[in-house]
Amino acid sequence: MMNIFRNRVRWILIGWMFVISAVAYLDRVNISIAGGLIEQEYHLDHIQLGRVFAAFVWGYALSQAPGGRLADRFGPRRVLAVGTIWWAVFTSLTAAVPTKLASAVVVLMAARFLLGVGEAVVYPSSNRLVAGWVPMQERGLANGLIFAGVGVGGGITPPLVTFILLHYGWRWSFWPSALIGLAAGTVWFLLVRDKPEDHPLVSSTEAAHIRAGLPSAVTDVKPLAWRKIFGSKDVLAVTFSYFCYGYVAYIFFTWFFTYLNKVRGLNLKSSSYYSMLPFLAMAICSLLGGWISDSLTLVLGKRVGRCSVACAGMLACTAFLALGSHAVDARLASMFLAGGAGALYISQSSFWSVSSEMAGASAGSVSGVMNMGNQIGGAITAQVTPIIAAHFGWAMPFLVAAGLCALGGVLWLTVDVERGLAQLSGIRPITPQTSGVQND
Repeated sequence: MMNIFRNRVRWILIGWMFVISAVAYLDRVNISIAGGLIEQEYHLDHIQLGRVFAAFVWGYALSQAPGGRLADRFGPRRVLAVGTIWWAVFTSLTAAVPTKLASAVVVLMAARFLLGVGEAVVYPSSNRLVAGWVPMQERGLANGLIFAGVGVGGGITPPLVTFILLHYGWRWSFWPSALIGLAAGTVWFLLVRDKPEDHPLVSSTEAAHIRAGLPSAVTDVKPLAWRKIFGSKDVLAVTFSYFCYGYVAYIFFTWFFTYLNKVRGLNLKSSSYYSMLPFLAMAICSLLGGWISDSLTLVLGKRVGRCSVACAGMLACTAFLALGSHAVDARLASMFLAGGAGALYISQSSFWSVSSEMAGASAGSVSGVMNMGNQIGGAITAQVTPIIAAHFGWAMPFLVAAGLCALGGVLWLTVDVERGLAQLSGIRPITPQTSGVQND
């Protein structure tokens, strides 16, 4: 039985990272589904609930760079295992805040902020794993699979949480999420090793294939100085583009269910089903975008395969968001906006592939900086979306997101992966080639 997996161990690890990714988004999206009941129980309005949403994202954003440095220093295996314990605790505490507590909103915000701190290690750890385990020519698909977990986790959350809160109350939607997270983290710790050579199931054939596809920079274990990371124009361009990306994505993670239910007038069950659409589109298009990116990179190079694919996905998202914001029918609007979410996720793997390809052994730190930009965009969305809607109507938040998405796409035209690698590591990159070693 084990012979089936001996030359595919890296894909087993990437597959479990997909599971971790899905669980992480189950833990963070559940509050948006329970938001209406939380508003009723704690007597909150949309703007106050937006602050609770944003507290998570601020904790998540501010901890990205430190989380990435921890992954570089201690390895993704241990760091992510500790992170799953941390977020299980604070997911549970979100549901334990007493209704009659005078400062309940503050305690809710604190619990969500600290949950964000714990979840911040997920994707920098993932990227550090990819940098050490996945040949460059496979990274688009690997990252596409990992981030397909976002769509799957976000997609199953609305009907699952709706069922639980209708039958058992909103608090029960948090406790199972915490237990699932603990289980996923335990399997991760038992399954993963930080380096291929440390894993007992990795064959010499697979190890040779991995080594042949890694840039020499990944062997340099000295972490990059922060000033070098922040001084790279390519890292900054990708970071600002990911800020725009995050602003768009978090409309779906925080306000989309409320938008369908309260603004478009769909009932709770219909809202739960239609709010699945963007996340299913994310899952499908994350994989599709990763495959397209790898295929074009192999033939035409990174400028086309990574940068142009990301640019095209974000510009397509811009068009879908504009169309969806003006659609009269709620179901048609859901379809257009889901198309926007899918187009956005065409670009997802490019962000993480490029950051690992430029950073090598400091992939955790560089991707942490990049993802900090993403999450700051998300924190702003969570907070300002209801404010914009209150003053200008609910079409305007989507139009603002469309404008930022267009800007994020254009920024990709300024990114040069080879220049970024040379600036960060001081070496010229290798050209990914088939190593001549069979990988299955």
